[in-house]
Amino acid sequence: MVPLLLVLLLALLLFGAGFALKALWWIAVIVLVVWLLGFVIRPPATGGRRSRWYRW
Repeated sequence: MVPLLLVLLLALLLFGAGFALKALWWIAVIVLVVWLLGFVIRPPATGGRRSRWYRW
């Protein structure tokens, strides 16, 4: 009985980890797309200079 419970618990943990990893992959892809869109869609440059993401 105990080995059966351990196997079921292991299967549940692996399923949960697999689902979490798949969700993290989708979140990573969405963040990458938003980051790349940030390079394409920029606010208009002020003062004739090219706008940058930093303020140096």
